[in-house]
Amino acid sequence: MNLKDLSPSQIEELVRTVTARVAERIASEGKSAGSPVAVTAASCPIVSSGAPCTGCGECAAKNPAAVKSIIGAGADRIGSQTAGGPRDIAPLIDHTLLRPNATDREIEKLCKEGKEYHFASVCLNSAYVSIASHMLAGSGVKVCTVVGFPLGAMSTEAKAFETRDAIAKGADEIDMVINVGKLKSGDYEYVLDDVQSVVRAAQGRCVKVILETASLTDDEKVAGCIIAKAAGANYVKTSTGFGAGGATVEDVALMRRIVGPKMGIKAAGGIRTAEEAQKMIEAGATRIGASASVAIVRGGK
Repeated sequence: MNLKDLSPSQIEELVRTVTARVAERIASEGKSAGSPVAVTAASCPIVSSGAPCTGCGECAAKNPAAVKSIIGAGADRIGSQTAGGPRDIAPLIDHTLLRPNATDREIEKLCKEGKEYHFASVCLNSAYVSIASHMLAGSGVKVCTVVGFPLGAMSTEAKAFETRDAIAKGADEIDMVINVGKLKSGDYEYVLDDVQSVVRAAQGRCVKVILETASLTDDEKVAGCIIAKAAGANYVKTSTGFGAGGATVEDVALMRRIVGPKMGIKAAGGIRTAEEAQKMIEAGATRIGASASVAIVRGGK
């Protein structure tokens, strides 16, 4: 059976199995694994009618009790799978500048735009985290940085160190690149440890796992999603923007089916218009990574 053909119950069983192995590892190191947050769905008109949760992504409107419970447990942002006009998409966008030749002036411009348009975060290389943290202090805009970028082939120890260093300098969110070669080799133990090490080094901060979907088969995408979820990551993300391809609606939909309704999905790579962003959101994305963010929220103007 192909992984992409697994039923939801089979996927959940795989996640439980891998999660149990993670918990055993943590326990053996003298640490305790966290428990999932219990969220009541009584106020949801769908669930309260006796029907199962459809994963519609509209909890903010239909199930405010669940949203309050999630926020109370430590979440700082709730994503919805619907959005209105282009400017309504802004709170879902990571405003991104990851070019290696980006200048200080361009980084400062990125941060100013982040505040002006109220993007979810600015996403930049770790050398600029301190600048962004200073400029965005008190603005509500997060500082997101990348780890193991863009190849993902660095050692696990290097990724964990890079994560700790970024957090010490003010990073709020970490986008890490999965080890694509190890994933394609079927070395799932290595990939699990790689992601888990970054999650632990992030000390409770949001971690997004970049799969680089254009380089993977559907089965490998499924395996990457399962591992990221079991390792405790907050999001799975499609692409670095530096690989063979970017986000597709089909990949986002597949990832949503695998990770379920609660885990975040970031669509990134090649998204340049509000229409493209909206299609990703409708497919299941709760965050958009884009360098054309200003054009997107201004409707292409």
